[in-house]
Amino acid sequence: MPATHIATFKVRHYECDAQGHLNNANYARYMEEAAFEASAAVGYDKARYDAMGFLWLAYETGIEYLHPVVYGDTLEVKTWVGDFRRVRSRRFYEFRKASDDTLVATANTDWVYLEAATERPTIVPPELIHAFAPEGITEPAPPRGKFPTPPPQPAGTFTLRRRVEWRDIDTAGHVNNAVYFNYIEDCGMQVANHFGWPLARSREAGWAAVAREHHIEYKHPALLDDELTISTWVAAATRASADRFYRITRPRDNLLLAQARTRWVWVDLQTGRPIRIPPDFLSDFATNIAQTDAAD
Repeated sequence: MPATHIATFKVRHYECDAQGHLNNANYARYMEEAAFEASAAVGYDKARYDAMGFLWLAYETGIEYLHPVVYGDTLEVKTWVGDFRRVRSRRFYEFRKASDDTLVATANTDWVYLEAATERPTIVPPELIHAFAPEGITEPAPPRGKFPTPPPQPAGTFTLRRRVEWRDIDTAGHVNNAVYFNYIEDCGMQVANHFGWPLARSREAGWAAVAREHHIEYKHPALLDDELTISTWVAAATRASADRFYRITRPRDNLLLAQARTRWVWVDLQTGRPIRIPPDFLSDFATNIAQTDAAD
């Protein structure tokens, strides 16, 4: 059995978004902190990794949101390592409300073990595997799924430019993995404004689009002062949900830094129940929707 760890977080007011819910990026921040705590609990804290000259960097993250979390809630984040590959390890997470044990989100991050000086992937040593799973991995983890292939970008693909700021950078000198959630969330708000649906209009109409799933693949690090291009389009829309893809590239060398997919669902603001996507919304976004039968 792998070693499990439970980290506890009380939701702060400044961690909530305009809907009053814990912001999506903060789930990723809780995951990162829980992973650091879990590693330290088995003898591998940041100081030891620094002394060894190695580090873990996120390669891929997936989160599924099941119930909203609000200011004042206390979350217990349970985490454990589900598998090891030569240079990678996948860590799983469960988010539960401490008050009633409600499962509010599940997640996983695929971490890559790197030599700090070169940032080249390195085989995970046996002693590190033993520390995280002293009795071995006895239950097979779900298979790794490939990042879904986006459909061709439609004529109305929306593009946003931004520059990496000091506040985006972590101690590894890269844009922190949770910040990408902020990037795509901001792009999502800007594309809504562009097509005539600012937050005030959807509120007046009595509905909101909320994230149900996030899937992000990190390809290359973004650095301080890098100019980024974030492009986004909708792959498919069903009765009550839509998959939106994002590509984050660096214009100076056209390098793909990250790609993401978010599944959005439409809910009634009064009842919180799913509703059909409003027809006028779909009509206004028509040029931003790829011509495909279904999302991957």
